[in-house]
Amino acid sequence: MPPPDKHHKPLNLQQRSTLAGEAAAAAAEVESALLTPADLTSAAFFDVDNTVMQGASIFHLARGLHRRDFFTTRDILGAAWKQAYFRIVGVEDPEHVAEARNSALSFIAGHTVAELEELGEEIFDEAMAHRIWPGTRALAQMHLDQGQRVWLVTAAPIEIATIIARRLGLTGAMGTVSEHIDGVYTGRLVGDMLHGPAKAVAVQALADREGLDLATCSAYSDSANDLPMLSLVGDPVAINPDPRLRAHARAEGWRIRDYRTGRKAARAGLVVGALAGAASGTVAAGVAFRKRR
Repeated sequence: MPPPDKHHKPLNLQQRSTLAGEAAAAAAEVESALLTPADLTSAAFFDVDNTVMQGASIFHLARGLHRRDFFTTRDILGAAWKQAYFRIVGVEDPEHVAEARNSALSFIAGHTVAELEELGEEIFDEAMAHRIWPGTRALAQMHLDQGQRVWLVTAAPIEIATIIARRLGLTGAMGTVSEHIDGVYTGRLVGDMLHGPAKAVAVQALADREGLDLATCSAYSDSANDLPMLSLVGDPVAINPDPRLRAHARAEGWRIRDYRTGRKAARAGLVVGALAGAASGTVAAGVAFRKRR
């Protein structure tokens, strides 16, 4: 990875979030350029991890890449522990955020976009397809049947997010954008990870470009981290929510849908209640996107 430019002033968090959101929105605009839906002013936006898919998509991608010798067993064991934590607790560990930001996507430096896209297709089939929540998939299809466009909005790499969207028949995806030159990854991000406030920036930017009326749009997420995105639209919905989001949704009168079993949902609520301050960041990204040793 090239050394940082000493003459370049580092971006602050708000600037990185804005750049990440705008980059993701621009990528989504390309995806939807040829579509002519019946309803041009309404759309739906879905978070991915624990909303559309059980567990963390970034972990499933990391495990698949590990099997293809992208990084070491030690790395994947760390990712496995974080995935177990994520599935039990249902929220991200804030201690992983700084590590994720500093090392995100550095391990794919030197690999090509085509290579990651090809492997992503294989990994979706072997590790992700059977983890899609049928209830959430039905909600997305409902919007499509109404002539609305449907985008995924996730901190996962845009390449894998786009594959998931395409396989589910959705309009497109907004995800973390990694820099590449002449089709080869540099290992740097464009802006920051598409997380928290950056998702709201991405949705707003896409709405401005596509002429969407956000008051008639819907958004779906499991995490209180996505409150900025959920609060933008007229129809926010909590899916498999963490306790903070569940409480907020109840207070605001938002719809709540929980597709987990009662036992799993209760266990997640108890554990998360004891760790109420642990909701921020991006699950498992720090290990999954660790620089290859």
